[in-house]
Amino acid sequence: MDEIRVQTWTELHDALFAESWNETLRRHRSSFAYRGVADVRFGLACGLMRMGSSAHDLEEALLRTFRKYARRMVGLDDSIWHWLAVAQHHGLPTRLLDWTFSPYVALHFMTANATSFEVDGAVYMVDYVKTNAALPKKLRAILDEEQADVFTSEMLERAARSFKELDALGGDWLAFLEPPSLDDRIVNQYALFSLTRREVSLDKFLAARKIVVPAALKWEVRDKLDQANVTERVLYPGLDGLTQWLTRYYTPRVAP
Repeated sequence: MDEIRVQTWTELHDALFAESWNETLRRHRSSFAYRGVADVRFGLACGLMRMGSSAHDLEEALLRTFRKYARRMVGLDDSIWHWLAVAQHHGLPTRLLDWTFSPYVALHFMTANATSFEVDGAVYMVDYVKTNAALPKKLRAILDEEQADVFTSEMLERAARSFKELDALGGDWLAFLEPPSLDDRIVNQYALFSLTRREVSLDKFLAARKIVVPAALKWEVRDKLDQANVTERVLYPGLDGLTQWLTRYYTPRVAP
């Protein structure tokens, strides 16, 4: 994984938007997904992996129980990929990992917690057009047919209707799933999820880059995001987001 260490806002901005020019479209249309982390030491393990080495054995039971108790609150069909996206969105440990199409949203999550401003942060970037080249033929064919670069849950359903069917496709690959517009939060965060076979770690094979943001730069990044209205008030619509924003915004900066 390529690692880039920036020192200024300008360097950071340039690194985030690098290679965004699409010659075919003659437009600046980036094919990168972004993930911001508060601590540079955080890897790319999904929630299920963070539960422990045997957590994957619990995957089907976790989702089955979630579906059983959440069904009356969620108006979805029975696609496992619909349900997996809903579960991930509401905090259940899954094989999915949160990403965003927006570099600014990624920067927000890197700087959302002021208690982490004393450590370096990072933004991971992955070119999902390039990673699609390694997809199994069945998945690649669906993207080609739909002239798409990321999957919807309906598209994944055509390839596999269960975890076992998906894992049976074999190989080490990475796909991206754009979730249904479940609520304003997922829409405003410009969210998408990465998806792999069981027990495949993104850290192991992902062709990506990691932009390291030094702790000394975090306050400037945070202040400029606030000025641009990339805040909890927008990304978490409602009173919860408002109170999160106010709490963080009015927390005084402690002198070094």
